[in-house]
Amino acid sequence: MLALDNVLYEYQNEHFCFDLRVTAGARVALLGPSGAGKSTLLALMAGFIEPSRGRIVANQRDVVGLPPYQRPFAMLFQEHNLFAHLSVFDNIALGLSPSLKLSIDQRQQVVDAAKQVGVSELMERLPEQLSGGQRQRVALARCFVQSHPIWLFDEPFSALDPILREDMLALVNKLAIEREITLVMVTHHLSDVKAIATDFAYIDQGHVEVSDKVGNLTEQHGNPRLQAFIRAGLGQL
Repeated sequence: MLALDNVLYEYQNEHFCFDLRVTAGARVALLGPSGAGKSTLLALMAGFIEPSRGRIVANQRDVVGLPPYQRPFAMLFQEHNLFAHLSVFDNIALGLSPSLKLSIDQRQQVVDAAKQVGVSELMERLPEQLSGGQRQRVALARCFVQSHPIWLFDEPFSALDPILREDMLALVNKLAIEREITLVMVTHHLSDVKAIATDFAYIDQGHVEVSDKVGNLTEQHGNPRLQAFIRAGLGQL
């Protein structure tokens, strides 16, 4: 489903080189200390930055050089990226049509997605009239309506309170399973990994140090850096 082969990215004095395999339908958590390269890896997949060498293959196609909108990814990041002048309905609808010209079926998709994330009563509001949690729910709904088979999440729920974050993770997990979506998600919370991931990749010093099933994410893992990361108190499994 998704593969990074010898993907090199250089920025100032920093060097990142990634190799990673993600199987179809897997829900992969990207873990690692701050500055390790997790968000850089996701940005390379998304097409926000380009590597100086290597291949990024999604659905059997090398997507290096393609703009983000031509890649098979729905993306959700820490910043919700809603358009301030558009209503909740229109912000969600952008996931279906940049022109906002929707069919009857597409309008129903927007309504259904809004209901799933709990913002169906807010459809006429502007983003400035929403709380931070509500804005992130709208961004999540926009992700849901897209037909892309791969979701890329960069800590989208980090600003939410623990209960709301748990609810959003449960919803993402449910929909990913139902739709057979492949998910790659950056998180700092090991509890999130337990809630949603089937696999994990541990990133450190610009490389994928470990790629494994989530059942092997324990303090007894053979990689000493991963052991130290787990023991550092960044969350509990």
